[in-house]
Amino acid sequence: MRIIDLTQTLKTGVRGFSSEPSMSVAKNGWNATTLHIYSHAGTHIDAPLHFNTGKNGIDKTPVENFIADCWVIELTGIAPGELITTRDLGSLKNRIKPQDGLLFRTGWSKYIYDTDLYRNKLPRLSEELITWCIEAQVKLIGVEPQSVADVNNIGELLNIHTLLLNAGITIVEGLSDLDQITSEKVRFIALPLKIENGDGAPCRAIAIEN
Repeated sequence: MRIIDLTQTLKTGVRGFSSEPSMSVAKNGWNATTLHIYSHAGTHIDAPLHFNTGKNGIDKTPVENFIADCWVIELTGIAPGELITTRDLGSLKNRIKPQDGLLFRTGWSKYIYDTDLYRNKLPRLSEELITWCIEAQVKLIGVEPQSVADVNNIGELLNIHTLLLNAGITIVEGLSDLDQITSEKVRFIALPLKIENGDGAPCRAIAIEN
């Protein structure tokens, strides 16, 4: 068994995250830090509440939704801003079964976080692909950019997220180091913070290779 960490490190400079010392060994006997975290900072999961597609927050989402056997879709070298379609699934399209997940390896996590290229020219999922995923009963989708859709196009952003969340497909965004996966299919686990009525939450994502 090989376990691969697919999680961005939350640190100074990451959009939506900051920290400050709270306690120290010298003054208090232990070290502690106060964290300020945007609910969609770094590697995170969207809840239905994020786009009002349901009343459930991340705390009411069944934990089994965060675990799936996922195919790794190889798209390294994809052009900035390109739409990902069913054609990009290649020969895997005929092997994807109900309740499988899809991890889109675009190499996007290698770009400097929060630069113009990383945030504003991300490859994104097409409506045609989402429609196919819904019909195929895909369970989970994971991407390296901070969103599955263009963050500067509110119409696209709402449409793609709404389609996915209404279909009960788990959305994991901001994954990292997918290039470390050597298998075409892995067991994927991404466990978010359990925040009451959370519209989403940062998570720790891993892939398990056998």
